[in-house]
Amino acid sequence: MKFKGIALVASVLVLGACGGGETTAEAPAAAPAAAPAATPAGGAMASGTAMPITGKMIEIRMVGDAKGYRYEPAIVSAQVGDGLKFLMESGGPHNVAFEASMIPAGSAAQLDANFGTDKIGTMSSGLKMAPGESITISLGGLPAGVYEFNCTPHLAMNMKGTLTITP
Repeated sequence: MKFKGIALVASVLVLGACGGGETTAEAPAAAPAAAPAATPAGGAMASGTAMPITGKMIEIRMVGDAKGYRYEPAIVSAQVGDGLKFLMESGGPHNVAFEASMIPAGSAAQLDANFGTDKIGTMSSGLKMAPGESITISLGGLPAGVYEFNCTPHLAMNMKGTLTITP
């Protein structure tokens, strides 16, 4: 019986480590307090309900090859309502993750909702392993501003990007 308890605790610790660390744990606590203030200005629904894509779709390739690991393009400009389609090209697994400290205040709950259900954590998509797989994120209801994103498995290899959303 004691072994089963130790195995359960070890499993919880391993799964917790895969969830993204402290940033993931802090984001949900900060988002509810900030979300109501951003709701009127950003046009987001108070509940954090996923917003539809009402503008253009912008494709961003996720690449890992002899030149390094990167998003192409790594600097993206979009408008509220546009959508981002991150397409797995090579060198996976890749994902898309945002940290609450690297996005406009009050936008975390809406951004997280706009990921849909393909997530491994708060504001962090599931891993894409095979070429052709993709991640789609709506920019609906988000406040204008600069949003920094990264690929969790390749963060140490500087796989990062910058999204600027305008009204």
